[in-house]
Amino acid sequence: MTMPFVARPENEPQSRVLRLLRDEGPASRAELADRLDLARPRLTADLERLTDAGLIRTGGPAASRGGRRSMTVTLEPSLRFAAVDLGATSLTLEVVDAHMAPLVSVEEPIDIRTGPRPVLARVTEVLAKLRSEGHFDTLAALGVGLPGPVSFRDGVPVSPPIMPGWNRFPVRERLAREFSCPVVVDNDVNTMMIGERFGGVARTVDNVIYVKIGTGIGAGIVVHGEVYRGTDGCAGDIGHIQADPDGPVCPCGNVGCLEATFGGTALARDALAQARSGASPALAERLTAKGGLSAVDVGLGAAGGDPASIGLIRDGGRRVGVVLAGLVSFFNPGMIVIGGGLAGLGHLLLAEIRSVVYRRSLPLATGNMPVVLSELGGRAGVVGAAVLASDHVYAVS
Repeated sequence: MTMPFVARPENEPQSRVLRLLRDEGPASRAELADRLDLARPRLTADLERLTDAGLIRTGGPAASRGGRRSMTVTLEPSLRFAAVDLGATSLTLEVVDAHMAPLVSVEEPIDIRTGPRPVLARVTEVLAKLRSEGHFDTLAALGVGLPGPVSFRDGVPVSPPIMPGWNRFPVRERLAREFSCPVVVDNDVNTMMIGERFGGVARTVDNVIYVKIGTGIGAGIVVHGEVYRGTDGCAGDIGHIQADPDGPVCPCGNVGCLEATFGGTALARDALAQARSGASPALAERLTAKGGLSAVDVGLGAAGGDPASIGLIRDGGRRVGVVLAGLVSFFNPGMIVIGGGLAGLGHLLLAEIRSVVYRRSLPLATGNMPVVLSELGGRAGVVGAAVLASDHVYAVS
């Protein structure tokens, strides 16, 4: 399938048509004209061009508006997008249709520290296998989220602290060559934020901070409905705001960064110290049984009433809350969403973050600002990467 449609400013009405059909499903020509405030002759010309480009087609009969029933317009059913969410220790991949509905999903462990070649080779292998199984013939576009700073313009990671060997690696170029389609690469927190706004708890909020607490900590920022990436693409890197001047050295080289004091790696480290010191018999028992500890063990310990585990979570929530309170005073968002792997620690963590944010921020900034857990959970990243890929095809550049 060829798609000669190229996103340019003069094509904005076509882009609006495509996004509306993606987000809300098939619509009649009359509904499209009303919703998009387009004159019928202009809409007819736009739809003809999009049909010729292989992006839309005529669907079934529309609901009656009186008189003869018209036919609906729908996105081309054969359109396929792929989404890749790479974490420090996991790969999640989905192939979706034109409306972002998942058709097939794959999740497996990886180690981002092994470097870009083996990790991207595995991504290529998984997608090639899905293609051989008939899940898609060609891809309209591929979206990728990476767990570190990304130059969105260039499609490359830039000095990512937890990704040795990835600096300036041509991720976009490599995958575009493999699959002969456009590839869009972004920071994984931005893709999570995009996913949460598309199909999660933040879909009706235009000014949002999404906080990912996983192996590392970062934030996705939406201003007036658009992702804010900053001049060089590193906006929202809150994991490297200093949270404790006497804290541990961070992989970035600085001392006491937020993610060096709380995050998946830091929490496992502190849990191990609690177990070995005898401060937590519950964690010591888990350490003996498993030979190691993770954030999951801390969560289970807290659920079982272990004071040391509860203390670790509350201390981490307090540190995150202090940083977020500063961001609330600066940005005044309409919502804060907490996601990432450590969001699975649940309401104990959320309550501590809320308490600190509401206590340290002015009432005017927090009176109508909920602090909530992600609704999409672990799927936020792949949903956002798929939306990002479709935006590249559907939207004005």
